[in-house]
Amino acid sequence: MDHYAVIGHPVEHSKSPLIHAAFARQTGQQLEYGKVLSPLDGFAATVADLQARGYAGANVTVPFKFEAYTLADSVTERARHAGAVNTLTFRDGGILGDNTDGVGLVRDILDNQQFALAGKRILLLGAGGAAEGVLGPLLESLPARLCVANRTVDKAGAMVARAQAGGTRLDAAGFAELTGQVFDVVINATSSGLSNERLPLPAGLFADGALAYDMMYGRETPFMAFAREAGVQRVVDGLGMLVEQAAEAFFIWRQMRPATAPVMEMVRAL
Repeated sequence: MDHYAVIGHPVEHSKSPLIHAAFARQTGQQLEYGKVLSPLDGFAATVADLQARGYAGANVTVPFKFEAYTLADSVTERARHAGAVNTLTFRDGGILGDNTDGVGLVRDILDNQQFALAGKRILLLGAGGAAEGVLGPLLESLPARLCVANRTVDKAGAMVARAQAGGTRLDAAGFAELTGQVFDVVINATSSGLSNERLPLPAGLFADGALAYDMMYGRETPFMAFAREAGVQRVVDGLGMLVEQAAEAFFIWRQMRPATAPVMEMVRAL
Protein backbone atom coordinates (compact mmCIF):
# COMPACT_ATOMS: atom_id res chain seq x y z
CA MET A 1 0.00 0.00 0.00
CA ASP A 2 1.29 3.46 -0.92
CA HIS A 3 1.73 6.06 1.81
CA TYR A 4 1.32 9.83 1.53
CA ALA A 5 1.17 12.71 4.00
CA VAL A 6 0.74 16.44 4.34
CA ILE A 7 3.74 18.24 5.88
CA GLY A 8 3.28 21.53 7.69
CA HIS A 9 3.79 23.61 10.83
CA PRO A 10 1.10 23.70 12.12
CA VAL A 11 -0.61 20.74 10.48
CA GLU A 12 -3.13 19.40 13.01
CA HIS A 13 -5.97 21.44 11.47
CA SER A 14 -5.42 19.99 7.97
CA LYS A 15 -8.41 18.39 6.22
CA SER A 16 -6.16 16.75 3.60
CA PRO A 17 -6.23 13.25 5.16
CA LEU A 18 -10.06 13.28 5.16
CA ILE A 19 -10.16 14.51 1.57
CA HIS A 20 -7.67 11.97 0.21
CA ALA A 21 -9.31 9.13 2.13
CA ALA A 22 -12.61 10.09 0.47
CA PHE A 23 -10.94 10.21 -2.96
CA ALA A 24 -9.40 6.76 -2.34
CA ARG A 25 -12.77 5.23 -1.36
CA GLN A 26 -14.43 6.77 -4.39
CA THR A 27 -11.83 5.50 -6.87
CA GLY A 28 -11.05 2.15 -5.22
CA GLN A 29 -7.41 3.09 -4.56
CA GLN A 30 -5.46 1.47 -1.73
CA LEU A 31 -3.45 4.17 0.07
CA GLU A 32 -2.84 5.72 3.46
CA TYR A 33 -2.54 9.47 3.99
CA GLY A 34 -1.46 11.11 7.26
CA LYS A 35 -0.22 14.36 8.81
CA VAL A 36 3.41 15.14 9.59
CA LEU A 37 4.39 18.06 11.81
CA SER A 38 7.82 19.22 10.68
CA PRO A 39 10.12 21.36 12.83
CA LEU A 40 10.48 24.80 11.30
CA ASP A 41 14.19 24.15 10.74
CA GLY A 42 13.78 20.49 9.78
CA PHE A 43 11.74 20.33 6.57
CA ALA A 44 14.46 18.70 4.44
CA ALA A 45 15.10 16.08 7.12
CA THR A 46 11.36 15.38 7.37
CA VAL A 47 11.11 14.81 3.62
CA ALA A 48 14.21 12.60 3.64
CA ASP A 49 12.68 10.53 6.44
CA LEU A 50 9.47 9.98 4.46
CA GLN A 51 11.50 8.97 1.40
CA ALA A 52 13.55 6.52 3.48
CA ARG A 53 10.34 5.01 4.82
CA GLY A 54 9.10 4.36 1.31
CA TYR A 55 6.43 7.06 1.02
CA ALA A 56 5.19 7.72 -2.52
CA GLY A 57 4.64 11.45 -2.12
CA ALA A 58 3.57 14.32 0.10
CA ASN A 59 1.63 17.55 0.09
CA VAL A 60 3.30 20.64 1.54
CA THR A 61 1.53 23.44 3.39
CA VAL A 62 2.53 26.57 5.32
CA PRO A 63 5.32 27.55 5.76
CA PHE A 64 7.32 25.13 3.61
CA LYS A 65 6.16 25.68 0.00
CA PHE A 66 9.18 27.81 -0.99
CA GLU A 67 11.59 25.40 0.72
CA ALA A 68 9.91 22.50 -1.08
CA TYR A 69 10.63 24.25 -4.37
CA THR A 70 14.35 24.46 -3.65
CA LEU A 71 14.43 20.89 -2.30
CA ALA A 72 12.88 19.28 -5.39
CA ASP A 73 15.25 17.73 -7.94
CA SER A 74 12.93 18.82 -10.76
CA VAL A 75 9.77 20.92 -10.93
CA THR A 76 6.86 21.26 -13.34
CA GLU A 77 6.32 24.36 -15.44
CA ARG A 78 3.50 25.61 -13.22
CA ALA A 79 5.63 25.13 -10.09
CA ARG A 80 8.43 27.07 -11.75
CA HIS A 81 6.07 29.96 -12.53
CA ALA A 82 4.82 29.95 -8.93
CA GLY A 83 8.29 29.58 -7.42
CA ALA A 84 6.62 27.31 -4.85
CA VAL A 85 5.70 23.64 -4.50
CA ASN A 86 2.77 22.04 -2.68
CA THR A 87 2.93 18.51 -4.14
CA LEU A 88 5.95 16.21 -3.99
CA THR A 89 6.27 12.90 -5.83
CA PHE A 90 9.03 10.53 -4.75
CA ARG A 91 10.35 8.25 -7.49
CA ASP A 92 13.65 6.64 -8.39
CA GLY A 93 15.29 8.29 -5.38
CA GLY A 94 14.40 11.78 -6.63
CA ILE A 95 11.76 14.40 -5.88
CA LEU A 96 9.42 15.95 -8.45
CA GLY A 97 7.77 19.20 -7.31
CA ASP A 98 4.44 20.50 -8.59
CA ASN A 99 2.00 23.23 -7.59
CA THR A 100 -1.73 22.52 -7.73
CA ASP A 101 -2.97 25.62 -5.89
CA GLY A 102 -3.62 27.76 -8.95
CA VAL A 103 -5.40 25.09 -10.95
CA GLY A 104 -7.46 24.31 -7.83
CA LEU A 105 -8.57 27.94 -7.52
CA VAL A 106 -9.39 28.38 -11.20
CA ARG A 107 -11.25 25.05 -11.37
CA ASP A 108 -13.34 26.02 -8.35
CA ILE A 109 -14.27 29.38 -9.87
CA LEU A 110 -14.97 28.07 -13.39
CA ASP A 111 -16.59 24.71 -12.64
CA ASN A 112 -18.07 24.91 -9.14
CA GLN A 113 -18.99 28.60 -9.05
CA GLN A 114 -19.83 28.64 -12.77
CA PHE A 115 -18.15 32.04 -13.03
CA ALA A 116 -16.24 32.86 -16.23
CA LEU A 117 -12.85 34.58 -15.94
CA ALA A 118 -12.08 35.27 -19.61
CA GLY A 119 -12.30 38.97 -20.37
CA LYS A 120 -12.90 39.90 -16.71
CA ARG A 121 -11.13 42.41 -14.45
CA ILE A 122 -9.44 40.51 -11.59
CA LEU A 123 -7.97 41.98 -8.41
CA LEU A 124 -5.58 39.69 -6.54
CA LEU A 125 -4.91 40.85 -2.97
CA GLY A 126 -1.51 39.88 -1.56
CA ALA A 127 1.93 39.14 -2.99
CA GLY A 128 3.08 36.23 -0.82
CA GLY A 129 3.28 32.52 -1.53
CA ALA A 130 -0.48 32.04 -1.85
CA ALA A 131 -0.74 34.78 -4.49
CA GLU A 132 2.37 33.56 -6.34
CA GLY A 133 0.86 30.07 -6.54
CA VAL A 134 -2.29 31.20 -8.33
CA LEU A 135 -1.08 34.06 -10.55
CA GLY A 136 -0.02 31.89 -13.52
CA PRO A 137 -3.26 29.87 -13.81
CA LEU A 138 -5.33 33.04 -13.37
CA LEU A 139 -3.46 34.63 -16.30
CA GLU A 140 -4.02 31.47 -18.35
CA SER A 141 -7.78 32.00 -17.91
CA LEU A 142 -7.35 35.10 -20.16
CA PRO A 143 -8.77 37.95 -18.08
CA ALA A 144 -8.78 41.41 -19.62
CA ARG A 145 -6.90 42.79 -16.64
CA LEU A 146 -5.22 41.40 -13.53
CA CYS A 147 -4.05 43.76 -10.79
CA VAL A 148 -1.89 42.50 -7.91
CA ALA A 149 -2.39 44.73 -4.86
CA ASN A 150 -0.29 44.58 -1.72
CA ARG A 151 0.65 46.76 1.25
CA THR A 152 4.22 46.71 -0.05
CA VAL A 153 3.85 47.77 -3.67
CA ASP A 154 7.44 46.79 -4.52
CA LYS A 155 6.67 43.17 -3.66
CA ALA A 156 3.60 43.18 -5.90
CA GLY A 157 5.64 44.86 -8.63
CA ALA A 158 8.36 42.20 -8.45
CA MET A 159 5.74 39.46 -8.69
CA VAL A 160 4.17 41.11 -11.76
CA ALA A 161 7.60 41.58 -13.39
CA ARG A 162 8.29 37.83 -13.16
CA ALA A 163 4.95 36.83 -14.68
CA GLN A 164 4.08 36.12 -18.30
CA ALA A 165 0.99 38.21 -18.96
CA GLY A 166 0.10 37.12 -22.49
CA GLY A 167 -2.65 39.43 -23.71
CA THR A 168 -3.76 40.44 -20.23
CA ARG A 169 -3.13 43.92 -18.82
CA LEU A 170 -1.08 43.05 -15.74
CA ASP A 171 -0.19 45.68 -13.14
CA ALA A 172 0.61 46.22 -9.46
CA ALA A 173 -0.80 48.65 -6.91
CA GLY A 174 -0.93 49.59 -3.25
CA PHE A 175 -4.30 49.32 -1.51
CA ALA A 176 -4.82 53.11 -1.50
CA GLU A 177 -4.23 53.24 -5.27
CA LEU A 178 -7.32 51.09 -5.83
CA THR A 179 -9.64 54.02 -5.08
CA GLY A 180 -11.98 54.56 -8.03
CA GLN A 181 -11.14 51.22 -9.66
CA VAL A 182 -13.74 48.49 -10.22
CA PHE A 183 -13.27 44.72 -10.58
CA ASP A 184 -15.40 41.73 -11.58
CA VAL A 185 -13.45 39.30 -9.38
CA VAL A 186 -11.64 40.14 -6.13
CA ILE A 187 -9.53 37.34 -4.63
CA ASN A 188 -8.06 37.62 -1.13
CA ALA A 189 -4.76 35.73 -1.05
CA THR A 190 -3.51 37.49 2.11
CA SER A 191 -3.43 35.87 5.55
CA SER A 192 -5.65 38.63 7.00
CA GLY A 193 -8.36 36.10 7.81
CA LEU A 194 -6.06 34.30 10.23
CA SER A 195 -5.67 37.41 12.38
CA ASN A 196 -9.22 38.71 11.75
CA GLU A 197 -7.60 41.81 10.27
CA ARG A 198 -9.59 44.09 8.02
CA LEU A 199 -7.63 45.12 4.94
CA PRO A 200 -7.53 48.89 4.24
CA LEU A 201 -9.51 48.58 1.00
CA PRO A 202 -11.43 51.49 -0.50
CA ALA A 203 -15.19 51.36 -1.11
CA GLY A 204 -16.53 50.78 -4.60
CA LEU A 205 -14.18 47.95 -5.64
CA PHE A 206 -16.87 45.51 -6.74
CA ALA A 207 -18.60 45.66 -10.12
CA ASP A 208 -22.25 44.63 -10.44
CA GLY A 209 -22.44 40.83 -10.30
CA ALA A 210 -18.88 40.57 -8.92
CA LEU A 211 -17.39 37.50 -7.26
CA ALA A 212 -15.58 37.97 -3.92
CA TYR A 213 -13.33 34.98 -3.15
CA ASP A 214 -11.32 34.42 0.03
CA MET A 215 -8.73 31.64 -0.23
CA MET A 216 -9.19 30.89 3.48
CA TYR A 217 -11.92 28.42 4.40
CA GLY A 218 -13.96 27.40 7.39
CA ARG A 219 -14.78 30.86 8.72
CA GLU A 220 -16.37 34.18 7.80
CA THR A 221 -13.35 36.41 7.28
CA PRO A 222 -13.27 40.23 7.53
CA PHE A 223 -12.79 40.33 3.74
CA MET A 224 -15.96 38.28 3.20
CA ALA A 225 -17.85 40.57 5.60
CA PHE A 226 -16.48 43.63 3.72
CA ALA A 227 -17.78 42.19 0.43
CA ARG A 228 -21.23 41.42 1.86
CA GLU A 229 -21.46 44.94 3.31
CA ALA A 230 -20.70 46.24 -0.20
CA GLY A 231 -23.71 44.33 -1.51
CA VAL A 232 -21.81 41.49 -3.22
CA GLN A 233 -24.08 38.47 -3.74
CA ARG A 234 -21.37 35.97 -4.72
CA VAL A 235 -19.10 35.65 -1.66
CA VAL A 236 -17.10 32.39 -1.54
CA ASP A 237 -14.49 30.87 0.76
CA GLY A 238 -11.57 28.65 -0.27
CA LEU A 239 -12.99 25.21 0.55
CA GLY A 240 -13.59 24.45 -3.12
CA MET A 241 -10.00 25.43 -3.92
CA LEU A 242 -8.76 23.16 -1.12
CA VAL A 243 -10.63 20.15 -2.50
CA GLU A 244 -9.81 20.90 -6.15
CA GLN A 245 -6.07 21.31 -5.50
CA ALA A 246 -6.15 18.02 -3.57
CA ALA A 247 -7.92 16.33 -6.48
CA GLU A 248 -5.17 17.53 -8.82
CA ALA A 249 -2.50 16.13 -6.48
CA PHE A 250 -4.42 12.83 -6.31
CA PHE A 251 -4.47 12.75 -10.12
CA ILE A 252 -0.70 13.37 -10.28
CA TRP A 253 -0.06 10.46 -7.91
CA ARG A 254 -2.78 7.97 -8.97
CA GLN A 255 -3.65 9.00 -12.56
CA MET A 256 -7.32 9.01 -11.55
CA ARG A 257 -9.47 12.14 -11.28
CA PRO A 258 -11.98 11.93 -8.42
CA ALA A 259 -15.34 13.70 -8.31
CA THR A 260 -14.98 16.71 -6.03
CA ALA A 261 -18.58 17.81 -5.37
CA PRO A 262 -19.46 15.04 -2.87
CA VAL A 263 -16.16 15.56 -1.04
CA MET A 264 -16.81 19.30 -0.75
CA GLU A 265 -20.22 18.54 0.74
CA MET A 266 -18.66 16.13 3.23
CA VAL A 267 -15.99 18.59 4.40
CA ARG A 268 -18.49 21.47 4.57
CA ALA A 269 -20.78 19.35 6.77
CA LEU A 270 -17.90 18.78 9.22
